[in-house]
Amino acid sequence: MGLLTIGAFAKASRLSPKALRLYDELGLLPPARVDPVTGYRLYAPEQLEQARLVAWLRRLGMPLARIRHVCTLEAGPAAQEVRTYWAQVEAETAARRDLASFLIGHLSWKDPAMPPNTKPLGIRYAALSDKGLVRESNQDTAYAGSRLLAVADGFGPQGAPAGAAAVDALKYLETDSIPAGGLLNVLEDAIDRAGQAVRGIAGTGPSPEEAGTTLTAMLWTGSQLALVHIGDSRVYLLRDGELFQITQDHTMVQSMVDEGRLSPEEAASHPQRSLLIRALGRGADGTPDVRLHDARQGDRYLLCSDGLSTVVPAEEIRRVLTGTGEPEQATRELIALANGSGGPDNTSCVVADIVELQQ
Repeated sequence: MGLLTIGAFAKASRLSPKALRLYDELGLLPPARVDPVTGYRLYAPEQLEQARLVAWLRRLGMPLARIRHVCTLEAGPAAQEVRTYWAQVEAETAARRDLASFLIGHLSWKDPAMPPNTKPLGIRYAALSDKGLVRESNQDTAYAGSRLLAVADGFGPQGAPAGAAAVDALKYLETDSIPAGGLLNVLEDAIDRAGQAVRGIAGTGPSPEEAGTTLTAMLWTGSQLALVHIGDSRVYLLRDGELFQITQDHTMVQSMVDEGRLSPEEAASHPQRSLLIRALGRGADGTPDVRLHDARQGDRYLLCSDGLSTVVPAEEIRRVLTGTGEPEQATRELIALANGSGGPDNTSCVVADIVELQQ
């Protein structure tokens, strides 16, 4: 078979002539020959396979620059690149889905005056932080109040003040009223304040790029808990005896698990399992996950730094949360478990129970 005209090649590849001209200009799919007299583009039949790949990748929404890279790879690496891209798309979609759920829940929730048969709820809470058995100092911060629950895990030369500054920047939420319909704005403002506080701390040290913190916090609104999460501290929910992790670790290893490049078992022992891809600090991606959780009487929430979650299995965490009565006792037992497993890191825990208020 001889060379195909751009019209014939477009029909065979299911790409429009306009797209083919663009891909030629970008160097993505140059024609096999350009007629020196007419300027017509002519394509070889063996180019159809690459053209069809380009068409499918465009249908996936892959950017042209990335498609150009994929087209330079052998089949195996190209497949891995597509897998990685799609995992990123799914992660971004999940983040947008969470935000949409937050907005739907927040905008749909009406509580101008609770019905008389609705039981008023509150939280009973405790916070505890421990430096562990190996570290010389404690860079964690744990806080629990009547409305705000927070854990920060600082890192770098000024990690301790960075974590403390992030949590301190949120404490105004304990007393400030939340305007009707303004919860999302309040949370965004709080994260901005925390980020500015951390950058201010980092900027005073010898290595500002190495000073930062994670931040995981929940704000009690009276019947819901609003979550903001950056980093690899975690929130667990114990409901009806079942334990659920309701945050996603913002680590390089977790992103590799999401992309299918690591199994959860491999991730648990990976040497870079604590390498963050989101944090508060200079030059870091501080984009938070934001979610809204309807509270039920009897729910128990645990906020913890990775000093607990990396050494204590989830089943042991569930056992402690299920078997202990008061939040303070639960925090002590969880930290004892972490130290019993070697205490290689600082450990912070905040436990909060959703309880009926006594009238």
